[in-house]
Amino acid sequence: MMATLKDAAARKPVLATIRLIVPAGAARPAPPVGPALGFYRLNLMAFCKDFNARTQKYKAETPMQVTLTAYKDSTFEFVVKSPSVSWFLKKAAGIETASGRPGHSNVSSLTLRHVYEIAKLKQADPFCKHMSLEALCKSIIGTANSMGIEIVKDL
Repeated sequence: MMATLKDAAARKPVLATIRLIVPAGAARPAPPVGPALGFYRLNLMAFCKDFNARTQKYKAETPMQVTLTAYKDSTFEFVVKSPSVSWFLKKAAGIETASGRPGHSNVSSLTLRHVYEIAKLKQADPFCKHMSLEALCKSIIGTANSMGIEIVKDL
């Protein structure tokens, strides 16, 4: 208990938590990044350089989820999450939008192999590290079903 109190005292006072979706390797001081960070007087160029360096392994235009914590002393730190499961499923299935009537009309089919590959990518996320591949696969299959994407053994 004492260690957690000590940690809390050592932490900097948080000004805000900002959530953004920024294309991989394309952070610029323009909207949506500029106004969001500028409002809290954060160093835009430092964020852009760091974010672009961290996301260069992704294809351009991949929407990356960013959770940025701004501190009162104008410093910040951020966590980059991989794109959403629904984005991966749409890409893999080659569709623009999910089914309007999931469960009634399927828009596409994917194999278990696709599900496994998406699960491996998502496991790199800081928030999914503790999950087993099996649990991630089950979650992804659930998301696919809710989008009207059928999961089959092989196409």
